[in-house]
Amino acid sequence: MISKQLAQIVLNKALSTGADFAEIFIENTEVENISLDNGNCETATNSIIYGAGIRLLNNLQSVYGYTNDLSRKGLLTLASSLASSFSEERKVTVNKITKVRTKNKHQPQIDYSTISKEDKIKYLLKGSDACKNFDERIVRVMSGFIIKDQKVYIFNSNGRYVEDRRVRGRAFISAIASNGEAIESAFSGPGASKGFEFFDKEIDIVELGKQTAQSALTMLEAKECPSGKMPVIIGNGFGGVIFHEACGHSLEASSVSKNLSVFSNKLGEKIASNIVSAVDDGTIDGAWGSENVDDEGNPTHRNVLIKNGILTSYLIDGFNGRRMNAQENGASRRQSYKYEPTSRMSNTFILGGKSTPEEIIKNTKFGLYAKSLGGGSVNPATGEFNFAANEAYIIKDGKIAYPVKGATLIGSGAEVLKKIDMIGNDLQRAQGMCGAASGSIPTDVGQPTIRVSEMTVGGRGEKLN
Repeated sequence: MISKQLAQIVLNKALSTGADFAEIFIENTEVENISLDNGNCETATNSIIYGAGIRLLNNLQSVYGYTNDLSRKGLLTLASSLASSFSEERKVTVNKITKVRTKNKHQPQIDYSTISKEDKIKYLLKGSDACKNFDERIVRVMSGFIIKDQKVYIFNSNGRYVEDRRVRGRAFISAIASNGEAIESAFSGPGASKGFEFFDKEIDIVELGKQTAQSALTMLEAKECPSGKMPVIIGNGFGGVIFHEACGHSLEASSVSKNLSVFSNKLGEKIASNIVSAVDDGTIDGAWGSENVDDEGNPTHRNVLIKNGILTSYLIDGFNGRRMNAQENGASRRQSYKYEPTSRMSNTFILGGKSTPEEIIKNTKFGLYAKSLGGGSVNPATGEFNFAANEAYIIKDGKIAYPVKGATLIGSGAEVLKKIDMIGNDLQRAQGMCGAASGSIPTDVGQPTIRVSEMTVGGRGEKLN
C-alpha cells in the first residue's frame, strides 16, 4: 500500500511527457494451494503476489509496465521509464486524489485463514474417498483447493482512489475410470467469491465425489457418437461455455473496437432467436466472477448483452471505450498487476425460459443431449467453434436412449444463437477460468437447458447425413 501523496507524485511524473491519463494498480494477494492424489497430499503451499502496474494513455496509445518495488524510488523509476514513450508537452495534471467508498458485497463470513490446512485436507478427503470408493473401476482421484485473498488499490489521474478485497475459493475433484479397455474422466469444480462457509453450508463434498465418479463411469459404457447434422440439447450450467467462448468474447470491446468481431457495429440488430436474452453480471452476491469494482476501479454492472434476440450492449473497458466513443461499463479485468487490463466477462449467462428440461427432451424425436461440455477451440474473429462433450446421450422418440462418447459440437456462435428454439427454466451457473490478453481470470458461465434446432455433430460412429 502507498500513500495518496506518493500516488499523486508518481502519477504526475507519469503525465510529464504528454500522456493524458495515468493509473496505478497495486495488488497484495495471498494464495493457498492444496492438492491430493488418491488421498495423498501432494501440494500444500502458500504464496504472495505483490506488486504494482502503471498504465499511461495518450489518445489511442497505451503503455504499461510493472514492478514489485513499491518504494518511492521504484515507482518513480517505472513511471519515468513509461513516460519516455512519449515526447510531448504536459497536457494534464493529476486531480486531487479522493478515496471512493465502496461496499464489499462479497465479504467472507468464515475467513479461509481461520481453517487449518489439516481441516481443509480432511474436507477434501471426504470427497476424494467418496469418489474412489464409489466403484472399483475408479482408478485415480485428484482433488484440491485453490484459495485467493486479493487486496487491490487503484489510483488514477482523474483523482479516483479505490480499494477492493476479493476472496475466492474453489474445490475440485477429478476422477479417472477404467474397465481395463477404456479410460474416461470427469471433473467437478465449484467455487465462489465467499469464505469457507460456501463449502461448509452449500457444497456436499461427499455427494460431489459420488457424482463425479458416476459421470466418469457412465462414459465407460458409451457407444461411439454418430456424426451429422441433428438437433442438440445442451445441458445447463457449464453448457454455457459455448456462449462464453463463441459469443461472449466477440462482445468484448477489445475485439469490437477493432472491427475484429462478427458483432461489431450491430447494436440494435437481431443476432439471436427471439427467446434468447443474455447478460454479463459482475454484481451477483458471492458469484465466482463477481467484484465490487473492476480493475480500473469502476463499479461493476449488470450488462444486458442480448434482449429478446436484439444486441443491446458490449462489454467496455476505459481504453477501448475511447476507440468506440462509448462509456465504460465496469468490464475491465486482469489476472494480476503484471497484466494491463482490458474488457472481459465476469458472470455471463443465457437467461431462463419457460420449458422444463423434461419437456425439451420429450419434444425431440432424435438428437444429441450434451449434458456437460469440456474443452474446445474458438476463432474469435468468426465465432466458429469446436467443443467436446464430456457426457452425452442419444435421444430417440423423446427419451434418453444411451450414452455416447467422442461427441464434438461444431458451428459458429452467430448461427447457434439464431437456432435456439427451446429454453429451459433450470438456469444454473458453473465456474471456470478464462484466459485472454489480460491473463487468466475467474468467470462464471451459465445457461438453462437449451435446444439448438440443428448443429453439426462430429463422432466416430454412424454417419447420419
